[in-house]
Amino acid sequence: MINLILMIPLGLISTFLGWRIWKKEQITLIHDYHYARVAESDKKPYTEEVGKGCIIIGIGIILTGIINLIGNTKYGWICFVIFAVLGFRMMFRAQKKYNGGLF
Repeated sequence: MINLILMIPLGLISTFLGWRIWKKEQITLIHDYHYARVAESDKKPYTEEVGKGCIIIGIGIILTGIINLIGNTKYGWICFVIFAVLGFRMMFRAQKKYNGGLF
């Protein structure tokens, strides 16, 4: 039960931040050195990819809490790892493409 109480709010926060970055193009929610070299014309696709990556991670966190509540197995954490890898991969790809590197 404690997993669900911790995981749901964390997942919702991550999903909300991802939505703000993606839909509202709030690039300032990302640390400034991560977008220092992003051209103004690339701002929209950059925030879209980073925001979607953050949403994917948030969904993974929420699903982990739900799966661990239903059945106390390792499947929830496997789900978390899969979603985290997908989300971070999407973010790193956008970072490299639009910022010229990770930093």
